[in-house]
Amino acid sequence: MTGIAIRQNDTSHVMVGVDDVFHMALQVLLNAGLSPEQAEPVARVITAGERDECFSHGLYRLPGCVETIKSPKFVPDAVPNIVETSAAVVHADAAYGYSLLAFDRALSIVERKTRSVGVCILAINNCFHFSALWPEIEAMTERGLAAIAMTPSHSWVAPAGGTRPVLGTNPIAFGWPRGKERPYVFDFATSAIARGDIALHKIGGKPIPAGWAVDSDGNSTTDAAVALSGAMLTFGGHKGSALSTMIELLAGPLIGDMTSMQSMAFDGGIKAAPCHGELIIAFDPELLGGGTSTANHESAEALFAAFTDQAARLPSQRRYEARERSMKYGVRVARELYDRIQSLLMDVQ
Repeated sequence: MTGIAIRQNDTSHVMVGVDDVFHMALQVLLNAGLSPEQAEPVARVITAGERDECFSHGLYRLPGCVETIKSPKFVPDAVPNIVETSAAVVHADAAYGYSLLAFDRALSIVERKTRSVGVCILAINNCFHFSALWPEIEAMTERGLAAIAMTPSHSWVAPAGGTRPVLGTNPIAFGWPRGKERPYVFDFATSAIARGDIALHKIGGKPIPAGWAVDSDGNSTTDAAVALSGAMLTFGGHKGSALSTMIELLAGPLIGDMTSMQSMAFDGGIKAAPCHGELIIAFDPELLGGGTSTANHESAEALFAAFTDQAARLPSQRRYEARERSMKYGVRVARELYDRIQSLLMDVQ
């Protein structure tokens, strides 16, 4: 399907090949002035989001990326600086570019250190971040490593019992390698829902469920537009609020970077992507398993089987199924978004 956009009877959508999604995204980013080195990993994760039907992190993010690239605080040709801080710590200064190039440049070093000592912490600093965390986690599991990732964002979320934004959406992700099976991966915001999903409800003119957000006076709302100007809520009340606060601390002050409130202040009303830090911790099951890796693998698989034997869905199963569909048939892009991207393809700096 490369090079072809196929219209179906549903004129509100366009079918696009996965390779085309990548090339469209890459060209839009290059047209906006992003360096090729920065643009390639960004286009890759946007494609992954669209391919896996995580639409709030797919092509929907592309216009926002263009706006971020135009921000005076963003460095479109940033070159990450990777420092091996200790035997088990790597610092990757993204130099006010996107986080993804810094991650790519640090990945082989993190793998080497994890193999050597069993664990490695990667601290990505001074990075603009817009994407889901599971692409980084899958990159780790592909190398046979287990991993945790977390990041703050902008202060859009009220703490439990509060009415004013303090916390970010603060996602956390985890991955466990499973050999020949697809890895066990979860990735979720500690807010009740990702902010992008509320924005998609606004675009679609659909109400949001109660419990996702409050208005500027702290009253519950089902209006997506009102929610975006008010405050989002954490999932699970005080439990989600505590987990979100942990992420603020571990991916902020612990690694010498900004909290979500500081990221919002740094933005100064420009409304670019959040700029802050990202924390990734990798583990080597072979080394940490004490020489019993086969038994440990069987133990983990027995745990997963206890889920699937009763028809319980493992995290990411839906994404993996969507991935297979998309690779075979292409992705279904809303006409309005497709047309907007086509207009961005016409823009050249």
